[in-house]
Amino acid sequence: MELLPLFVLVGPTAVGKTKISIELAQKLNGEIISGDSMQVYKYLDIGTAKIKPEETKGIPHYLIDIKEPTDSFSVAEFQELAKKKIKEIAGRDRLPMLVGGTGLYINSVINDYSFSTTGDIHKLRSQLWKIVDEKGIEELIKKLKEVDPKSAQKLHPNDHRRIIRAMEVYCVTGKPISSYHNFSSGTPSKYRLVIIGLNRERHLLYQRINTRVEQMLDEGWLAEVKGLLAKGIPAEAPALQGLGYKQLIMHLQGHLTLKDAVELIKRDTRRFAKRQLTWFKRDPRIYWINMDENEEKEVINEILTYVGRSI
Repeated sequence: MELLPLFVLVGPTAVGKTKISIELAQKLNGEIISGDSMQVYKYLDIGTAKIKPEETKGIPHYLIDIKEPTDSFSVAEFQELAKKKIKEIAGRDRLPMLVGGTGLYINSVINDYSFSTTGDIHKLRSQLWKIVDEKGIEELIKKLKEVDPKSAQKLHPNDHRRIIRAMEVYCVTGKPISSYHNFSSGTPSKYRLVIIGLNRERHLLYQRINTRVEQMLDEGWLAEVKGLLAKGIPAEAPALQGLGYKQLIMHLQGHLTLKDAVELIKRDTRRFAKRQLTWFKRDPRIYWINMDENEEKEVINEILTYVGRSI
């Protein structure tokens, strides 16, 4: 059976994936599947840098705005939905394009990892949160140390979301999440892959991150968070554990000044970008392009040349 083609565009947050992906989709007859774990949530628009309708230039986008903020969403569910969309897009003789920065989610598709049913994962996640609520995060960290000491050592005790995700992955796969940090560690891909990675010099990427956080605030990010809470969405909802939302809620609850919240968001986003790069740099299949050394047109042309040789 001939493998379906799949174009994958990865890179750290704020590197410039969205604009490049639109230009490429226009030239490659592509449709875009979001590989972002937070853009699946409705109403979280500014803080997730969700593409605006007028920015899509008519290119279809999938796996955006498909969940309520109170819903859980797992890597297994993402894998299932993404694989279905890839098949649908290819069936229309268009190029499926997976674009995003959530490494584990993208890994699950291109390496075809095996997960248990989505329903089981939702039940498991509820049980893990119950442990945290009743016994504290320390109890979950203790369990994580037993099955995945590498992750337990790296994760901050306050990062409840990632600790729960690490336990969740182990429970449904039998493997520690740290074993998935190598793109080639899963079963062989079922797709004819081209994987492009976009990067920038570290200090320039960090400048872009700081600037983008300020732009998001200027666009009304704080008002967006207030609106979510006003809708009755609890601060503990899965969607509101995302980067930036958590800190702004702490400000609204009186735990942080706005200035301190913003500095935390910038710092944590820079750290997140560093983790993303560490993850993606492990994959030898990625063709990297430095965005600082090339004009946008040159980047597009280089990618098109590479795709022409590969797909």
